[in-house]
Amino acid sequence: MYAKIEAERLLFIRPNQKKLRVDEYIHLKDAITNDTSDPANHGKFVILPSTFTGCPRNMHEYAQDAITYVRHGGKPSLFITYTFNPNCKEMAQNLTNGQSKTDRHDLVARIFQQKLIKFINVLVKGQVFGSVKYWLYSIEWQKRGLPHSHILIWLTNTLKSNQIDDIISAEIPNPSTDKNLYNIVIKNMVHGSCGAFNSLSPWIYLFN
Repeated sequence: MYAKIEAERLLFIRPNQKKLRVDEYIHLKDAITNDTSDPANHGKFVILPSTFTGCPRNMHEYAQDAITYVRHGGKPSLFITYTFNPNCKEMAQNLTNGQSKTDRHDLVARIFQQKLIKFINVLVKGQVFGSVKYWLYSIEWQKRGLPHSHILIWLTNTLKSNQIDDIISAEIPNPSTDKNLYNIVIKNMVHGSCGAFNSLSPWIYLFN
């Protein structure tokens, strides 16, 4: 269905090239100037506007936005990776007739997007780490078909070195002081033996 939607967008862009002022694009001018042959032999360029998701101009625009953040805000304060949990209850409730997550990429994408927006709202509006000045994220898809997001956050008050241990922990929580967090880490982040000891050991992620 999305391929049909994309084809319709491309079909609209092709006959509306004049509205994009394609004769002003430098690469097209260079081709005509440097090649002594008949310009008619160059073929007809179809320029995709930056509003077309995934095209080179669109990606370049996003990259420039990210560079602008660094230029004005300096180094980001936090780098957070948010990964989709295929075993979340929303997936289980909507799979039918023996389906698996690999059968419903539409569900995976929609559920992940909603959870990601909620997660960012908690970080930014909830000010979990303090007041946020800038933030941005990118989404990547793994070969198994599951998405994860890399999030950069610029805090108004930059973190000090003595605050790192309050934010990042590489230890299993103490079950006597925080039983709930302990259960979450043990369930989602400890996968047991792997490799030659257990070839069926799955990678399960922290965030639901």
